[in-house]
Amino acid sequence: MAGTDAFGTQFKRDTTGSGSFAVIANVSDISGPERSRESIEVTAHDSPDKYREFIKGLKDGGEVTLTLNYAPTDSSHQALDADFEEDDLRDYQVVLLPGTVDEWTWEFSALITSIGDAFPTDDKMEREATFKISGKPTLTATGA
Repeated sequence: MAGTDAFGTQFKRDTTGSGSFAVIANVSDISGPERSRESIEVTAHDSPDKYREFIKGLKDGGEVTLTLNYAPTDSSHQALDADFEEDDLRDYQVVLLPGTVDEWTWEFSALITSIGDAFPTDDKMEREATFKISGKPTLTATGA
C-alpha cells in the first residue's frame, strides 16, 4: 500500500475532565504529535576511533498544531480560547480513520501555547492553535 488518505481525521477535546470528548469543528490541517529525544554526549579520551558517543536522554511529547476554518461563533472554537486562558492541562485526542476498524487514537494532556487568527481580504478566516504536550502521548488502536 502506497499510503492512506487522512481525510476525516478528528481533533477532540475533553469537555468534562472525565473522558467525554467533543470534536473541534472545521479543522483543515493537523500536524503532530512531533516527539523528540535528547542525546547526552558521553565522549571520553578513550572513545573508540575518536568518534563522539551518546546515550539516550529525556523524551519530549512535542506539539500538535491545528489549522481551522475559523468561525468566531462556533462553540468549539470558543472553547479553545477558554483552554488558552485556563491554568490546568486538558486532555485532547487526534483520531485517525474515525469510525473504521482501522481507527487509531493519539491521546495526550496539553496546554495551548499559541492561538493566531488570520483575516485576509481574499480568503477565509483561519485560526492556528499550537498544543504543547505534557508527558507521554499514547497511540492506541480504537477501531470497532
